[in-house]
Amino acid sequence: MALLPPFIRASRMRSTPTRPAAGAPADEVLLDAPDDRLGPALVAAGRGEFEPAAALLALTRATADWEHRDRYVVRLAAFARSRGEWFETWRAADPHDPDGLLVEAQLAVDHAWTSPARAELLRGVSPLITAAAQLDARDPVPWRVALTHARGARAGHKYFGELWEAAVRRAPHHYGCHAAALHYLAASWQGSHRECFDFAERAAQDAPADSLVQALPAHAAFGYLSDGCGAEVARERLDAAADRAVAFSARFAAASPWPAEARNELMYVLVRLGRWSDALAQLDLIGPYVTSFPWDRLAADPLAHFLHVRDQIRAATATGAPGVRTGAWGGRTGRARSVDH
Repeated sequence: MALLPPFIRASRMRSTPTRPAAGAPADEVLLDAPDDRLGPALVAAGRGEFEPAAALLALTRATADWEHRDRYVVRLAAFARSRGEWFETWRAADPHDPDGLLVEAQLAVDHAWTSPARAELLRGVSPLITAAAQLDARDPVPWRVALTHARGARAGHKYFGELWEAAVRRAPHHYGCHAAALHYLAASWQGSHRECFDFAERAAQDAPADSLVQALPAHAAFGYLSDGCGAEVARERLDAAADRAVAFSARFAAASPWPAEARNELMYVLVRLGRWSDALAQLDLIGPYVTSFPWDRLAADPLAHFLHVRDQIRAATATGAPGVRTGAWGGRTGRARSVDH
């Protein structure tokens, strides 16, 4: 399936490793801390008030701030799943609100995803997603939800491709839609990482330098390094993915919540590649902003696992040793091998 047209290849970007301080103290790191806009909305929701959350999503829709909108929808749906009174009040007060309907669609997909009857439950979610997409023709986020839904429902390539085309017409460089498509490729061709890297590299080459899509090849590298199956990927290709993500990370201030998840994932990739000095640089840029992903894919306690990896980075860079090998990584062990597909 040709998900994207050919792109002009960008030149490979490399970074100059630095040696900053080694991250925030353990008692100062925060797991999945919200930014300054989402935080007050979540606090209000905890009091049963939906209006700040509704206003925040309405603002992202009015300003076409699709990346933040996507993040906020996911976080608000997760909060509604554990504490739903405020959300039920919102839906009852304005059942046709496009923002509330979008959160409801995300919430329904999340609920179905964890069920053994996932495919059957997801079929019942389709009308919600369709309604959310129809309420604002510009918004790519319902289409990201639709792409995730299609993967869970094991949709065929033709149908998924139609959803993909509709998504990129609305926002050609929306990260959430690209990540959903990458996950579909990985699920459709188990262990066939060539398709995933080809897709991610083409997308990144076409995206603006400050787009989250620049981190998509590193996301493909994470999938390769953590799944433990499929043919081997060239070391040069993995390094190029990491280099691109390092350059993206460098565009943003240290201790910023916006690139935090990309930085956490990149740190994992760099450690797996044995690039300890580069991993230390990302650790300092992360500051207090630890994200559940990718650490929750590796351990039941993501914060504890992050702190364990942080200790390994500090030890490796302080002594110049190649680092401590551990069975806690999951997937492939040791350094990535340098044989291509």
